[in-house]
Amino acid sequence: MKGKKTIWTEQVALNLLRIVAGFLFWQHGAQKLLGFPGGERVGDMLGMMGLAGILEMVGGAMLVLGLFSRPVAFVLSGQMAWAYFSVHAPNGFWPIQNGGELAAFYSFLFLYIAARGGGVFSLDGVRQLRRERKTKEVAPAAEPEAAIPGTAVPDDDFPELTEEDLAEDPEIAELLGDNP
Repeated sequence: MKGKKTIWTEQVALNLLRIVAGFLFWQHGAQKLLGFPGGERVGDMLGMMGLAGILEMVGGAMLVLGLFSRPVAFVLSGQMAWAYFSVHAPNGFWPIQNGGELAAFYSFLFLYIAARGGGVFSLDGVRQLRRERKTKEVAPAAEPEAAIPGTAVPDDDFPELTEEDLAEDPEIAELLGDNP
């Protein structure tokens, strides 16, 4: 069982990872689209590099905020996998040789964020909290029978068994003392 300190540490680490990764990724997009911080702007915004820059800048900003973290991270993971296999892998097998270690790393990092979510210190976390509060306010009082899920069963679903029905079973007949 995890203690509060462990859960707190994990959430802080997850949120820092998401924010830093999003900020670093945003810089790649800003460099492609704006020429900031340093580097050349992409000429064709609808070309491969232009679309990559849009995904990197918008997706990075959304990750920093923690807005739609899972789907955004999933899309960015796919973008980086595609970038690795289409641009880097043809230049050699090993990522360190073909210059694709950053693309491979980002792909798996974003896949982790897609699986884990944005964390509690994100806009997704705030949305989740609001949703939970709303359901607590709106939820009607449960009937005593339905307090445990799956226990409230209508009587019409099961036919009532009589002693004659039970006596047809040899084991039940033996228990009832009606041994032939």
